[in-house]
Amino acid sequence: MRKNGFTLVELLVVIAIIGILIALLLPAVQAAREAARKVQCTNNLKQLALAAHNHCAAVGHLPAGGWGWWWIGDPDRGTGRGQPGGWVFNLLPYTEQQAIYDLQSGKTGTAKMDAATQMASTPIAGLNCPSRRAAQPYPIGKVHPKQRNPHYASMLTEVARTDYASNGGSVLTYPNILGGPWSSGGPPSTAAADAPAGDAEFAKIDNLANGISYFGSTIRLADISDGLSKTYLYGEKFINVDAYYTGTDDGDNENMYMGENGDISRWTETVYLPMQDKPGMTNYWQFFGSAHPGSFNMSLCDGSVTSVDYEIDPDVYRRMGDRKDGTP
Repeated sequence: MRKNGFTLVELLVVIAIIGILIALLLPAVQAAREAARKVQCTNNLKQLALAAHNHCAAVGHLPAGGWGWWWIGDPDRGTGRGQPGGWVFNLLPYTEQQAIYDLQSGKTGTAKMDAATQMASTPIAGLNCPSRRAAQPYPIGKVHPKQRNPHYASMLTEVARTDYASNGGSVLTYPNILGGPWSSGGPPSTAAADAPAGDAEFAKIDNLANGISYFGSTIRLADISDGLSKTYLYGEKFINVDAYYTGTDDGDNENMYMGENGDISRWTETVYLPMQDKPGMTNYWQFFGSAHPGSFNMSLCDGSVTSVDYEIDPDVYRRMGDRKDGTP
């Protein structure tokens, strides 16, 4: 009796066909997954923009820019120019994170420093792009003595980071760039910030800055004269691919609750055009970008979110960062 079966050649042909089909299918699956991740990233920015508007409705201005990388947010110092924390900290009560915001409230000395350390290491899912990395603590980067014990926190080893940045404008306005007595870390003490000389420093920065979030900023919607739909609010930031998890990118080596810094703010100076994340590219912390191919997400001051091509016209890109140049 004759037995039916497949020859070795037939089996090899079938296996080869299956392999080809899988090879054709995988890119489509990966593209679908990336599309879903980009939608989630878009939603993250949408929620941040809505939270910023809720903050504005409650206190009269968009989240304060804070004081620099020496500082983190302090719930006992209000919401205005006297607040050392940047936009991430100031949005906490409007993103259902009041408990994190209140960690240091009413505390002093070691108790407050320990609470500050706890906050600095607490991640929030909506502040990380799913195409890049999970919301979890990551190793601290360079150790700046003034940023550690006893300046505002007990010693930090791992911190929470964000993949999003505020629009600092088309002009980089760090105090050390302006030639003032402060460094990019900010004022040396709360007393220096609160003194008349501190007011003069903030005013000098205010006169030059044209973005939404910068040293000591408290921008009202009425200050955005180019139009809310023509000005960037928050967006994705460029990071060196090799440094996603290490803290060795100079624009991603601190915690996200700090004051004004390249970790949480970016600028639209045309010398630093946006780009997709690249391996080995370090010390380029000034510009926007993302892990997404083709384009990156930016929220606008009207609360909407748009996808921006990496090949955007440089002049348009610059102007979208300037809230008041008269040429939207």
